[in-house]
Amino acid sequence: MPIVKKQQTDADLPGYVLRPEIRAFIPDVNDPEFQARLKAAIATLDPEDEAEALRWIEAVSDYDAEGLLESE
Repeated sequence: MPIVKKQQTDADLPGYVLRPEIRAFIPDVNDPEFQARLKAAIATLDPEDEAEALRWIEAVSDYDAEGLLESE
């Protein structure tokens, strides 16, 4: 009697980790409800905090750029 082998799947490979399914919610940016929620969220932002964040990002990018420019 012939022996039937089990078909190997990726999950059978050593060290393979099964990952859960990921579902992404992508809103319709033209939806008036979404636009209202976005405007409300933007209204709660503190301009000084945002300016500080931009200064930090610029400082970090300048720091990284200095090393790149010296090696050229």
